[in-house]
Amino acid sequence: MQPEKKSLVPMVNFMNKIPGGIMLIPLLLGCALNSFFPDFLQIGGATTGVLTSTNAFLGAFFVCVGANLSISGAGKALKVGAVVTLAKLVASIAVGLIASHIFNDNLLGLSAVAIISGMSNSNGGMFTVLTKMYGDDADQGAIAVVSLNDGPFFTMIALGTAGMANIPLQALVAALIPLVLGIILGNLDPKMKKLLNNAEPVIILFLAFAVGTSMNFRQILEGGFGGIVLGLMTLIIGGIITVFFDRITGGTGIAGAAISTVAGNAVATPLAVAAADPSIYDAAVIATPQVAAAMIITAILCPFFTAFVNKHFRRKDPVPVGDVTPKLSEVEELANEEGAHEPVEK
Repeated sequence: MQPEKKSLVPMVNFMNKIPGGIMLIPLLLGCALNSFFPDFLQIGGATTGVLTSTNAFLGAFFVCVGANLSISGAGKALKVGAVVTLAKLVASIAVGLIASHIFNDNLLGLSAVAIISGMSNSNGGMFTVLTKMYGDDADQGAIAVVSLNDGPFFTMIALGTAGMANIPLQALVAALIPLVLGIILGNLDPKMKKLLNNAEPVIILFLAFAVGTSMNFRQILEGGFGGIVLGLMTLIIGGIITVFFDRITGGTGIAGAAISTVAGNAVATPLAVAAADPSIYDAAVIATPQVAAAMIITAILCPFFTAFVNKHFRRKDPVPVGDVTPKLSEVEELANEEGAHEPVEK
């Protein structure tokens, strides 16, 4: 067998060393292009299309996500997934309402759009890795439900419910159709499921770059502090709530801890919501870099939070047997495998 050819530039390895790197690095490159050479984006033809077509790549991504969801799962795994997903969604709405009505839509620099866009999403890859390291079968199987919070659908419901955005029913259906299409395709044909699963990281690269071309570095600098606050709110406030409800409903608490992240693809959520309600576009533009910063914070800290929950609640019955201390480099690399939406079988 011929040895693998050494990379002249180890780009993939570099991205895997950075939390959320598969989303963050292309996003920053797109942002750099828009910051220094904005006219190049308007060159036209396929070049402009591939560099700026956020909605097209977003739709394709949701088809891939849907293909990885199994409709055959049931029982305790679905209950655990539903509990932590609903608790996370309710927490995001509650904090968003506080920001909107008490702090005049400016809670430490964060708007309700930013808060709900970040807090209502989670990193499916990170969830899969952490529940594999610490959780039981129900925790691992919960990914079938948890994966549903990828994308703007839950965020649209939350903003509409809270009265912060006017989201037409048609827009909600439009956001859900690609996901449903993926579920159908993936469950009808295992080979199609594998094909779409393999395509997901490639689509993420182009999606992230397209999202980046709608930003500039000045916005990222402005969103830095707010992004740190949003990440800590997601991890601490959201994490405490999800772990609490996971525990009181008979869960281990591991799924509640592992869901306390901001998804890499959540960076695209504010603009996806703004596409349905243009009146919040300005807030969505500011929210995008804040969500990007929050993604990094939670990707770094969530493994340690989950380890703490495991030690606190499960010291008499550790899972798995052996060394359960998370290796950050391993977690970061595996969490960047955005296609890892399937429960891990023991």
